[in-house]
Amino acid sequence: MARQLREGHEVHLLTLTRGGATRERHRLGLSVEEMGEIRLEEMREVESVLGLTSMTVLDLPDSGLSEMDPRQIEEAVRAHIDFLAPDVVVTYAVHGVSGFHDHLVTHAVVKRVFCELQDREERPRRLALFTLAEVDEGKEEGGGDGPAGELHTSPRIAIDVSEEVSDADLEVGRAALECYRTYQEVIREADPLSRVGSTLYFELFQESHSPPLPSITAGL
Repeated sequence: MARQLREGHEVHLLTLTRGGATRERHRLGLSVEEMGEIRLEEMREVESVLGLTSMTVLDLPDSGLSEMDPRQIEEAVRAHIDFLAPDVVVTYAVHGVSGFHDHLVTHAVVKRVFCELQDREERPRRLALFTLAEVDEGKEEGGGDGPAGELHTSPRIAIDVSEEVSDADLEVGRAALECYRTYQEVIREADPLSRVGSTLYFELFQESHSPPLPSITAGL
């Protein structure tokens, strides 16, 4: 997001839940609703640090998307995309990176909405799926040691975009992560920026590029 903004693109963030059901709320002695309010404030700080063009946070049930009628989620996502008419939509890869079921539902919903809009609109023009790449060519998906081993990866052959970010972009990322004050212990253990490094990987839905494109907007 920092790179896209630096290069002059608009970046709009849609979050389906406030994240109030996180286990961290038990450590803090907070209800789901109270934790959701705190995380919403943290996300607003992230919006400011990143300099997002816009951010919309819905209040769908955190950790409960799999129990919802998916048509309700689709309606919310479709309305947002219709309003913005973006060139590129970004969501999770099919494995959700973390495997969290809310991420899996989000992937399926966004992909279905994208396909529906493609049938009747010129935009969005591309669906990019954020992922992690296998560390080694022969490595099985989801392998690794420590916290990174809990994350799912995509085989190198499936990677369509290999996008380099600058040291300045990474600094923005670190500053954004610091906004999540209630999540600092989790962030330290997972160390997400070290796992991602200076290269971000994406699959492009129904596109195939070898070698990978240098950006999610390349070739549009």
